[in-house]
Amino acid sequence: MHAQLPTVATLPQLLANGQTTTRSVVDTLSAAIESRNPVLNAYLSWDGAEAARWAQEVDAQSVANRPLLAGVPIGIKDVLNVQGQPCGCASLILEKYVSPYDATAVARLRQAGALPFGRLNMDEFAMGSSNENSAYGPARNPWNAGYVTGGSSGGSAAAVAGGMAVAALGTDTGGSIRQPAAFCGCVGLKPSYGRVSRYGLTAFASSLDQIGPLTQSVEDAAILLQVIAGHDPLDSTSLDRPVPDYRAALSGDLAGMRLGLPREYFTDGVDPQVTWAVRAAIEECRKLGAEIVDVDLPHTRYAVATYYIIATAEASANLARFDGVRYGARESGQDPIDSYGRTRARYFGPEVKRRIILGTFVLSSGYYDAYYLRAQKVRTLIRRDFEAAFQQCDALLAPVAPTTAYPLGERVDDPLQMYLGDIFTVTANLAGICGLSVPCGFSDNGLPVGLQVLGPAFREETILRVGHAYEQATDWHHGLPPVCAEDGGQ
Repeated sequence: MHAQLPTVATLPQLLANGQTTTRSVVDTLSAAIESRNPVLNAYLSWDGAEAARWAQEVDAQSVANRPLLAGVPIGIKDVLNVQGQPCGCASLILEKYVSPYDATAVARLRQAGALPFGRLNMDEFAMGSSNENSAYGPARNPWNAGYVTGGSSGGSAAAVAGGMAVAALGTDTGGSIRQPAAFCGCVGLKPSYGRVSRYGLTAFASSLDQIGPLTQSVEDAAILLQVIAGHDPLDSTSLDRPVPDYRAALSGDLAGMRLGLPREYFTDGVDPQVTWAVRAAIEECRKLGAEIVDVDLPHTRYAVATYYIIATAEASANLARFDGVRYGARESGQDPIDSYGRTRARYFGPEVKRRIILGTFVLSSGYYDAYYLRAQKVRTLIRRDFEAAFQQCDALLAPVAPTTAYPLGERVDDPLQMYLGDIFTVTANLAGICGLSVPCGFSDNGLPVGLQVLGPAFREETILRVGHAYEQATDWHHGLPPVCAEDGGQ
C-alpha cells in the first residue's frame, strides 16, 4: 500500500534476502510517526527507543531461526493490554494505568516475533463511530484531516492508511474495525465471535467484542488472523475449533462461489456514490466467476435499536469496575458512594456516561423485559436471518456504511444520527459472524469507500478469499493519501 512501509507478507522475505533491516523499518516508521502524527493524532504514545533496541536484537538473529513475524512492528489499539505499557482506553479515568500483563492476542504476536508497538487512539472505551470521543482529541483521516476516521478503532485505521503502521490490531463491537477501515481506505477484518481470545481486552460489550487486524492488504489480514486465532483457556468464550490455513485460501478467483446481495442493505438512504462504488465491486466479483443472487435479511430494520440496548446494558455492567478504588483516577468524597459518583462524573466522557445511563435503564426493574429481554429475542431473529441467507450463498456483499467519512464535528451533537450510521455493521456482531472491509473506490471528494464481505461464523477463509480476489483485480488499495505525499513519503 505504501512504498515506504513493507507489508506483513513481504517484510520477512525482504529481511531474509538482506534487502532491508528491521532497524531500517523501525527508523522509517518512527520518522513517519514524528512527521504525520501531529496532524493525524493516530498514536497516543510510542517508544521509538524500545523499538530500536528490539530491531537490533532481531537483526542479530540467524535468519533461519526467525519466527513468522520477526521484524514486524504492529500498532495496538489502546484497549488491549500490553505488559509495561499504558492501557488507558483513551479515557482520563485510566490515564496512569500501566498493564502488568499481555492480552492473549498480543502474546501470540510476540510469540510469532512481532513487536507490539505504540498505543493507538480510539473512542473512549471503544464507544463511538468517529473517534471524536477520545479524551485526547480525535484521530484524523489521512485522506482529508478535516474528516473523521470512523471509530472506534480510528487510530488503528489512520495509522495503517497513513503509512504509520505496517499493520495494527483493533476491536469490533458494532463495526469498530470495518467502518474505520472503510473510511480510511485500508483492510479491516472482524473475526467470528469466539475465534480470537478476548483475554486482556478491556471489555465494552462482552457478547459482541472481537479483536481483529487492520492491514494494508487482505493477505496481511489472513496472516495476522492465523497468528492470533485459536482457543484460549483464559477466555471462556473462546471456542476450541481448528484454525484453517487462511493464507492458503487466497486462490485469486471466485469460480463456483455464490455471493448474496441483501436487499435491505441497498436502500435509498445510502449515499449514491457509495452505492455506485459497491455495485461496481459486485460486477467485478461477477467477472471473477461468482454467481450473484439476491437475499433477504428482514430483521435488519431492528438492528440498531437491538444493538444499542444490548451493548449499553453490557457496558453499564462492565464499566462498574472503574470506580476509583481498584485502579485508575480517584476523586475524594464524603463517603465511598460519593467518591464513586465524583470519580465517574469527572473522568468519564459524555458518550460513556450516556451509554452507562442507557444500559442501566434498560436493565432496571420494570424495564428489563420490555427492552433487554426483547432485544435478545430480536437478536436471535437477526442471527436466523443470516443462517437462512447462507443457505443460499457462500458470503454476502454490501456497503460497510451508508456514507463515506464526514467532517469532524458534524454529528457530535446528534448521537442518533451517529448511531444510525452503524446499520450495516452491527448485524454481524449481533449474529456472531465474520466480516471484512476492503477498499472499493472513492467519492467525488476523494474519500475512500469500503466493500463489506460477510460470511458464516468460522468461515473467515471464505470472506478472505472473496476480498483477496477482488483486491487483486483492482488498484484501490494502492492509493497514497495526501498526508503521505506531503512529506515526500518519509
